[in-house]
Amino acid sequence: MDITKLMYRDGLMKGERILVTGGGTGLGREMAEAFLKLGAEVHICGRRQGKLDETARELTDRHGGKIIGHACDIRDPEAISTMVDTIWQHGPLTGVVNNAAGNFISRTEDLSVNGFNAISDIVFRGSFYVTLDVGKRLIEEGRKASFLSILTTWVRNGGPFVVPSAMSKAGLNVMTQSLAVEWGRYGLRFNAIAPGLFPTDGMSARLSPGGRGGNSHDDMNPMGRHGEMHELANLAVFLMGPGAEWINGETIAIDGAGYKAHGGSFYGALKDMDDEQWEAMRAMIKGTNAKDKAERTI
Repeated sequence: MDITKLMYRDGLMKGERILVTGGGTGLGREMAEAFLKLGAEVHICGRRQGKLDETARELTDRHGGKIIGHACDIRDPEAISTMVDTIWQHGPLTGVVNNAAGNFISRTEDLSVNGFNAISDIVFRGSFYVTLDVGKRLIEEGRKASFLSILTTWVRNGGPFVVPSAMSKAGLNVMTQSLAVEWGRYGLRFNAIAPGLFPTDGMSARLSPGGRGGNSHDDMNPMGRHGEMHELANLAVFLMGPGAEWINGETIAIDGAGYKAHGGSFYGALKDMDDEQWEAMRAMIKGTNAKDKAERTI
């Protein structure tokens, strides 16, 4: 991310303590960097402590401040509680970004129950577990905070070939709307961002292996390009920082109007693939998953 393109004054988020799930890589890392640069104390979690430590070291070397990595599998409510206990020893959180996700392209008829659960346990259940644990503490202590969930534009029109992710993200969209109303009286805000194509290593490896799968290519987008990381970070800061407290229960798309133009889905690029092509894609995705698993600490 070109950090010089952040729109905000230095120190804007001083005093904020924000947890970003899946914050060691990809979009989570970009948002964590923006929060840190603007003065927040940042906590990031994921399943690879080494990657979290590397990210924390790189970002503090660049910006100073305080960023702490926590190895935590958000599929496990007890692990979440232990992590949040550790964070709370030094003060409550003022914000949570539900960013952790898993996804891969597959024909739905090829999915197994385990394959479905691999996505839904992280995106749907894990994000709710984090929200519930932190939310209950804030309510009990009478503290205000902001929650932000990173969704996709599929929550508005479906996601063929990524059905587990589309279903799970749609659930988080409803959670955002529901808790904005139910918990608004406690001073807790809930919003979401639905990004279009923001290329990351993880996205490319699982959603466009071999160059297939992402039909939101630059030439298909009305603006003729993909998103730039500072644009996403600016929106995240706007929703999490001071000055936008009246925004509650909203999901904001940031995709250059891509989903309005072509649905934002993978259907056009994948509908004509044959069995041999699908098998080759599965093999590439399995290779990526195996590499990630070997690096996990939990």
